[in-house]
Amino acid sequence: MHHVFKMEQEEYTKEEIDWSYIEFVDNQDVLDLIEKKPGGVIALLDEACMFPRSTHETFAEKLYQTLKDNKRFSKPKLSRTDFTINHYVGDVTYQTDLFLDKNKDYVVPEHAALLCASKCSFVSGLFPPLHEESTKSTKFSSIATQFKQQLQSLLETLSATEPHYIRCVKPNNLLKPGIFENNDVLQQLRCGGVMEAIRISCVGYPTRKNFDEFVQRFSIMEPKVLKSCPDEMTACKRILDKANLKDYQIGKTKVFLRSGQMAELDACRAEVLGRSAIVIQKKARTYICEKQYKLLRFSAIELQRAIKGQLARRRYECMRREVASLIIQKQIRMSVEEDWNGEYLSSSSSGTTKSENPSSIPNDFSSTLSPCCNCSGFNFISFSSLSCDYAISFLNGSKNDAEWWE
Repeated sequence: MHHVFKMEQEEYTKEEIDWSYIEFVDNQDVLDLIEKKPGGVIALLDEACMFPRSTHETFAEKLYQTLKDNKRFSKPKLSRTDFTINHYVGDVTYQTDLFLDKNKDYVVPEHAALLCASKCSFVSGLFPPLHEESTKSTKFSSIATQFKQQLQSLLETLSATEPHYIRCVKPNNLLKPGIFENNDVLQQLRCGGVMEAIRISCVGYPTRKNFDEFVQRFSIMEPKVLKSCPDEMTACKRILDKANLKDYQIGKTKVFLRSGQMAELDACRAEVLGRSAIVIQKKARTYICEKQYKLLRFSAIELQRAIKGQLARRRYECMRREVASLIIQKQIRMSVEEDWNGEYLSSSSSGTTKSENPSSIPNDFSSTLSPCCNCSGFNFISFSSLSCDYAISFLNGSKNDAEWWE
């Protein structure tokens, strides 16, 4: 806990963020009580293990005499060998009955070095190389000292990296599925520092982004920011002002955001992307509809052209037939009039009188012709024994009058 919070504060100072130091429960004094030399619990335990006549009573008495003034250490009233340490999550009472036996490492360093040098990978893996301090102090090696060395190595690794933690929570003490004990889980979260870490995250700036990552992700909210801004820091400020965010901090290389502000930025970004998607959909649908309209319009025009052409051809055929009928009427009338005039002159010379009306056609011929419509003269003629093909042939001049009458 101390390492994580100190690292956070050091980053704030490095980025020159204007902030006040966050108050948190510092457990450094508890760590000193346990592992500090020469008056720590581990040091006193190693010292007691080095004397053959030491017992857990003498070890407990040594603790009471050395740590009686420490505010984190206390002695239970009803026990002569137990001791209590006040951790940042609460008091924990320890029983010293088996401390000396469990702290002694009965593996001789020379034997461990011999087994570590074995050619069998399985045997050599059981005995890893000893620490330098352990090899130097061949007289005594304790479990607590080895644990302290491993813990120190872990802290060095954490200092050189950016740690991410995964907390394993036991849902119940019965080790059965489907059972979730709220109080036990909450106590585990408190003891693991999760609740305190969440509080510190809410108070400080839990979200931080490098300038280039921030601009790359949120430049869609202000498309002109890359061209108009001289540097990435100014671009980040314009984007944050565009989103109407407050109480954020701009460091030397990063943007520091309060809890929940990243969600607001993501919501604004999603809104901009939604509007852009709508515009893209509108353009795509317009293009598809315009293409379909042009296709339908072209098809309609082609269909109209074909229909109009067919109608025009039919109208033209009717007009040809009408003209042919008129020509046939004219030729018939002229031929009839010539025959009638010839008969009239011959009858006049012989003294026979006929009607002076030249339009009086003989009954045998008038029965052959019949008007088809109420127009002046004969517009269409229906022939009982004459087809229209002959009329068209006569119109084209392919047959003479004698052939036609025949």
